[in-house]
This record gives sequence, C-alpha cells and structure tokens, in this order.
Amino acid sequence: MKALVPVKRVIDYNVKVRVKADGSGVDLANVKMSMNPFDEIAVEEAIRLKEAGKVDEIVAVSIGVKQAQETLRTALAMGADRAILVVATDDVHADIEPLAVAKILKAIVDEEQPGLVLCGKQAIDNDMNATGQMLSALLGWSQATFASEVDVEGNSAKITREVDGGLQTISVKMPAIVTVDLRLNEPRYASLPNIMKAKKKPLDEKSAADYGVDVSPRLEVVKTEEPAQRAAGITVGSVDELIEKLKEAGAV
Repeated sequence: MKALVPVKRVIDYNVKVRVKADGSGVDLANVKMSMNPFDEIAVEEAIRLKEAGKVDEIVAVSIGVKQAQETLRTALAMGADRAILVVATDDVHADIEPLAVAKILKAIVDEEQPGLVLCGKQAIDNDMNATGQMLSALLGWSQATFASEVDVEGNSAKITREVDGGLQTISVKMPAIVTVDLRLNEPRYASLPNIMKAKKKPLDEKSAADYGVDVSPRLEVVKTEEPAQRAAGITVGSVDELIEKLKEAGAV
C-alpha cells in the first residue's frame, strides 16, 4: 500500500509571530520556517506503518511556494521515499486556501492511487482544520479526524479519535483519509546520514495549472492584529476579600 502525506511550510512553532505595522498580515522577514508540527506527526506515522510492513511507499506532497522544497527534504530525511512539490504561488505571504489544496491533492491521489492519506489535523498558521475533510468529500473516501491511534489491518483501519468527551474508536474502510492529532506519536529527528541521502531522493516539481486547479483566493484578509493584552491580576488579603472582588466582577 502507498501512503500519501501532505506537508505544509509554516512559521516555526518556537518563533514569536510579529504582525506587520499596517495590519496587513504577519511579518515573515528573517523568520525561521519549518514543517507544520501536525504534518510532522503524520510523516512519522507513515514511517512507522512502513516499518511495520503495512505501507510500501511514502510520498510527501507540499503545495505552496518553491521554498517548500526544504520542508519536503525534511520529510525525505525522516524516511519518506519521494516527494512532489506543487508550486502554486510565488508570494511567501499567500496562503493557498483549503479547497484549492484539496482539489490539487485529489488530482495527485487520482494519479498516485495511494491506499491511505495521512495529514495533520490543521496547520498552525491558519488553523483551518478543513483540508482533510474536503479531500475526503471530493474523493468519496472514508475519513477519520483527530487520530491519536492508528491501526491498519487489511481493508480497514481502526482509529482512536480525540473528541470533546474523551476518546472515540471507529473503524473505517480503506482507502481512507486520516488527520492526526498531537498525541499520536513523537516524530523522530532526521540523522545526518539520512539528511544527506534525502538530497538524492526524487522530488518532482509541478504547478497548480498542471492539475487544472484555480488557486485564486476566495477569502480576503481585512486586518491582522495581535491578541489583546490580559489585564494585570490583583492580590487579595483574605478569602472574604476574594469573594467580594468576585461579586464586584459578577463572577459569583
């Protein structure tokens, strides 16, 4: 079985995001970029399935700017077999919307014929949490979202999902789309020998036009601003004073 893993280039999760002075978006100048953490977990899970003999080939896919090559090389260094880069824009500030991404991924799935698509539940830059679900709808495939455990057996997969009330275990028919959550696994670090080997692994470059998909945005970002600062707390001298303060604030 072949596994397809979409990965996205985002601002590194350790970086403090800065908003442009004019509020037109996020400042990306001299900012470290890396693979979306949820996608990294998806790559790791695909590798583990391959090590268990349930996956024969792992194909990593990224859709966006040319610089996403670095993200794909990271996936290859971790253990993916080959990669496909779909250059959909030249503007690093442009964010390809989930529906356009899903349409491109559908075209790639039709071409590659994987038995499983593993992707992060969401990207940490826009938090859309929509691409996997849209891809499932376009393909008519089974889907399992927010996976914290994946067990593939023959023509079905047992998925444990993280839901508001706790954990839910479902069985889905293959082929399937699975979006992964944080507690699924701990991604491995790419070793230096594997980083060197990744440079020789196949990486095909395509464009959105190759798949006949229009990536023109349907949404317009009107303004970007930082969250409001939290008000400073106060110190109270007794429980009675605390209760009075809570009453004044309407909390009790």
